Amino acid sequence: MPASNEHDGDRRVAIVTAAAGAGIGAAIARRLAADGYDVVITDAHERRCDAFAGQLAEEHGREFLSMPLDVTDFDAVGTVTDAVVARRGRIDALVNNAGWSKIEPVAEMAPETWRRCLDVDLNGTFYAMRRVLPHMIAQGAGAVVNISSIAAWEMTTEHGAAYSAAKAGILALTRVAAAENGRHGIRVNAVAPGLIYNDFLRRIYPDEFFDGYAESRSLVGRVGQPQDIADLVSFLISDRAGYITGEVYGISGGVAPNA
Repeated sequence: MPASNEHDGDRRVAIVTAAAGAGIGAAIARRLAADGYDVVITDAHERRCDAFAGQLAEEHGREFLSMPLDVTDFDAVGTVTDAVVARRGRIDALVNNAGWSKIEPVAEMAPETWRRCLDVDLNGTFYAMRRVLPHMIAQGAGAVVNISSIAAWEMTTEHGAAYSAAKAGILALTRVAAAENGRHGIRVNAVAPGLIYNDFLRRIYPDEFFDGYAESRSLVGRVGQPQDIADLVSFLISDRAGYITGEVYGISGGVAPNA
């Protein structure tokens, strides 16, 4: 285990939201577990959450907490946060990965679609930060990484207005939180992925969206993988990124650079 991931002889504790699926969250949890973090697996799907925590325990020979969590429930987020502190004594890192999307044109969008997307993507990110930051302030250290998207700045119909608006809000939330909490030893950054493949995207986008993507759009000749995001998150919450806060890191294979 890297020395930078230990503090006073204890493993650093990282909470990852929506960590038990087949995409970015699970890849982040696996990477942080390999880095030596005591990863807390949270997900809206309780059985999947428990199963994934069990897999990590088998792979690493140590226990990983598994806690079902609906990030849109502020009280539930508080209950999970308090339970982590009670059982582990600390929270060193928070990765806000939970997200939801349904593509509907603005002129046809159901209000329920708008509310659900902002509730999961933006409110859920705020709720987790609101609950975790006081604990980080009390301990005088911490790192937060919020998963946004290139949808935050792209002008396109590919993502949908609700998702784009929510992900843009995450960037503003990240920057203000970084400004407020740097004096407490807390860093807050965001990662904005482009197309990161997982099977769930096939339910959202038509096949033609994927056809030729690597050849015609990606500058590195491939579609992004969840591990690409996990590697960047691993760096951003580590001591190696100790002088980095308030930043947004696009990771899209050059499809949508943000300068």
